[in-house]
Amino acid sequence: MSQYPALRLRRTRTTGWSRNLHRENRLGVEDLIWPMFVTSGEGEEPIASLPHVSRWGIKGIVAQAREAVTLGIPAIALFPNTPADRRSADGREALNPDNLACTTIRAIKDAVGDDLGVLADVALDPYTSHGQDGLVDDAGYVMNDATVEVLAEQALTLARAGADIVAPSDMMDGRVGAIRGALEIEGLVNVQIMSYAAKYASAFYGPFRDAVGSRGLLKGDKRGYQMDPGNAEEALREVALDLAEGADSVMVKPGLPYLDIVSAVRAQFGVPVFAYQVSGEYAMIEAAVAAGAGERDALVLETLLAFKRAGCSGILTYHAAHAARLLGG
Repeated sequence: MSQYPALRLRRTRTTGWSRNLHRENRLGVEDLIWPMFVTSGEGEEPIASLPHVSRWGIKGIVAQAREAVTLGIPAIALFPNTPADRRSADGREALNPDNLACTTIRAIKDAVGDDLGVLADVALDPYTSHGQDGLVDDAGYVMNDATVEVLAEQALTLARAGADIVAPSDMMDGRVGAIRGALEIEGLVNVQIMSYAAKYASAFYGPFRDAVGSRGLLKGDKRGYQMDPGNAEEALREVALDLAEGADSVMVKPGLPYLDIVSAVRAQFGVPVFAYQVSGEYAMIEAAVAAGAGERDALVLETLLAFKRAGCSGILTYHAAHAARLLGG
């Protein structure tokens, strides 16, 4: 039996103050993580497939880190574009304590200290000459256990440089446990692990590969270790394993096409879950704006709020600085 007219759901939507009072989910600057790309060059290198996003030299990244602090953004995520002459089949540059990522982390920490968290990506694709996230055998297969050994050492190298969060994005089995064990032995007990627990073999990563210089290098694809987009229950198994191995938080990647996974992870585990609004998602918004099909401010805030509604503790987004300004950061 209808409760109308006693109950009119439009009643609380009539005025702005009432809509604010009844809002169930809120987006704040504190929910944002800003991904940044560092290059060995000086100055700015615009990324054609990511409008308004650039690679920066270390000085430029430090300036952006200071901007993040000013805006109230709590953390940045750092990704290096390793020079071609530093890439190799075994990705050994990942273990160099003076590599581009480590040098940049130290510079950021010298500039802003603990006013800004630094998330460092743990994977070999920025360092390998073949573009895969791990070590490859003669048949082209990405070897799991041998890669995990290198990833644990890479995570240690980044943590020693000052990374607050190490984020394994490789999708090798067992890597979270190996990294947690290595950090404990080293005494780096407060370094967080944000695991890319459900990272899908997605079509939305193209501009990112341009940004880190791996698109033209990649031999084959990554479907042998990244998740099948058709699978949801498997994502919950991946999350359960990573939590059992010592992850402090988990990530779903990409973001908007996988909000059902974010929601399911939050409902089942009740742990901090993050999502990465990846390069292809960002590029689609910017393409819509350029075509006159949408208004940037509204598109940015609506999509980011969708992550919060699905259960995200925070979002990695290239729109972080723009969103922070809109939110009053």
